[in-house]
Amino acid sequence: MTRAGTAGSRLPDAPEPTRIWAGSGGVRIAGDVWGDPHGRLVILMHGGGQTRHAWGGTGHVLGGAGYHAVALDARGHGDSQWAPDADYSLDAMVRDLVCVIDAPTSPPPVLVGASMGGITALVAIGEGRVEASALVLVDVAPRIEPDGSARIQAFMRQRPEGFASLEEVAEAIDAYRPRQGRPRNLEGLSKNVRIGADGRYRWHWDPRYLGAPREHDRRYERLAACAQRLSLPTLLVRGGSSDVVSEDGVRDFRELCPHSEYVNVAEAGHMVAGDRNDAFGRAAVAFLRRAVPA
Repeated sequence: MTRAGTAGSRLPDAPEPTRIWAGSGGVRIAGDVWGDPHGRLVILMHGGGQTRHAWGGTGHVLGGAGYHAVALDARGHGDSQWAPDADYSLDAMVRDLVCVIDAPTSPPPVLVGASMGGITALVAIGEGRVEASALVLVDVAPRIEPDGSARIQAFMRQRPEGFASLEEVAEAIDAYRPRQGRPRNLEGLSKNVRIGADGRYRWHWDPRYLGAPREHDRRYERLAACAQRLSLPTLLVRGGSSDVVSEDGVRDFRELCPHSEYVNVAEAGHMVAGDRNDAFGRAAVAFLRRAVPA
């Protein structure tokens, strides 16, 4: 599939999405599904610059535990459509989620979100725009560390001219996540990049996403207010070596949401599910089985 403009083409080895939804303004939202379609719905939302494939292992675990797991590509990411008006605001992401759910489900879905996806879920629930039965926030909280956030931004802004080979892509990932080691399967990187008419590889997301307006001035106030309104079962998962969410950030969230549970996943950074999918999957399933059985 080739996308319009400068979006480039999917690599031949990249798996096709198994579902397509119409998001806000008709933007196509792509996703994958696992498990019994009649099971309790669990919607998985990735972080900025990632794709639905960040949840592949988690989706299989949840599907095997009796849940109906759905992992979405956010607008402008992966196989979802690039927003024609470059609207990658938080509110646009929330509107897409509302469209995907599109009708009340019985029981309401579980929302699991990492980083950007977690903020989307928190606002959607905290501002009463989506009804959910449980919330899992993965390495995101109202209070985040500016140095960790800046490191993510720096990684995403590097190499706008693209990469000459998948080996260069692997080297860039290794430099950002040195503890995890260089990706061994270069073919697996086809899920994370696209190829342009110039033959160079670029990340599988719209670079205009980085220029989207951010609510820096009132971000904390908005997210803290949403956290205080949470009344549903809530789990915060932090990567033990994360430089984005600190233990101070965890304490702040748990003061805002006293009934929340907390899990620290050792040997994992900001990308908890990717770094320690085994430990994250066990923690998520254990929480869901207690709070919202499949």
